[in-house]
Amino acid sequence: MNPTMTRLAEEKHPNKAFGWAARDSSGVLSPFKFSRRATGEKDVAFKVLYCGICHSDLHMAKNEWGISVYPLVPGHEIVGEVTEVGSKVQTFKVGDRVGVGCVVGSCHSCDSCRNNLENYCPKSILTYGAEYHDGSITYGGYSDTMVADEHFIVRIPDNLPLDAAAPLLCAGITVYSPLRYYGLDKPGLHVGVVGLGGLGHVAVKFAKAMGAKVTVISTSPSKKKEALENLGAYSFLVSRDKDQLQGAIGTLDGIIDTVSAQHPLLPLLGLLKSHGKLVLVGAPEKPLELPVFPLLQGRKVVGGSMTGGMKETQEMIAFAAKHNVKPDIEVIAMEHVNIAMERVLKADVKYRFVIDIGNTLNATTS
Repeated sequence: MNPTMTRLAEEKHPNKAFGWAARDSSGVLSPFKFSRRATGEKDVAFKVLYCGICHSDLHMAKNEWGISVYPLVPGHEIVGEVTEVGSKVQTFKVGDRVGVGCVVGSCHSCDSCRNNLENYCPKSILTYGAEYHDGSITYGGYSDTMVADEHFIVRIPDNLPLDAAAPLLCAGITVYSPLRYYGLDKPGLHVGVVGLGGLGHVAVKFAKAMGAKVTVISTSPSKKKEALENLGAYSFLVSRDKDQLQGAIGTLDGIIDTVSAQHPLLPLLGLLKSHGKLVLVGAPEKPLELPVFPLLQGRKVVGGSMTGGMKETQEMIAFAAKHNVKPDIEVIAMEHVNIAMERVLKADVKYRFVIDIGNTLNATTS
């Protein structure tokens, strides 16, 4: 490693940080000074340039899942530029373009970890609002700096814009992983995508890049033009139109269901061919009703999936760069984050907010 390009982190001093945090379940964010842990021998520290806003940030800020620890700095779609590396870091150097997604720690010894599925490790550590190995609470990317173990750092290719890359670290991998795992990545397959939001629109783009014919399934007829003309979907179904659904029975090899609200599964199961797969990546607050007879009649499968391991996340980023898969984003200043959160609640964004941390955080907090 070139010593002129790398400042080794040998002194155990904390890294001063500045961000925006929720202080209570009102979910309102405000400026917050804190300290990152000292950059350890296997750590990478980087200047945060962009951070995507995920719907889960809103859930966590308001403690809607009952697990939030305050003050809470959200953000797990984090990208930026390396400023410091530890003495035992092997694969990154100062100046590299990097990112951090949903997970910053795991046990490294369980079956999931040994199979590059750190996201399913029983001891996985979330990027924010979780207890780290040293007992400290993790803070997310709505801040100016980030420190993480080298193992959980993702390299961002030069041809992928950083602002567009940010949502790929959650929304992107959350739909890419089930497409791969459930075998829906083969050219010529007919894949349905339920919901045309932050996850859904990226699922359409990835499935198309994999060679699939994509049918968007939505409750909103108004999204038909967007799905067909702007995103290039093969067809569009209104999920509340019984005639449309009847005409499409048994046509889909698989469905990626991104919806987090209560919705019936029976119509979706009817759209599947025999041996078809319905994969849930949304997380409704209440249990969904699962009818059994449609599963028996076609040997169909209902499965789930969440984010991805580090190896697959890096694979996804490389695939996105190669096939020009970029989320549709709206870049905002840090000072507008609370307004953006309100708009996320109303689904008033096409399709992902990204905070311009590098250019606006200091300006709004000095």
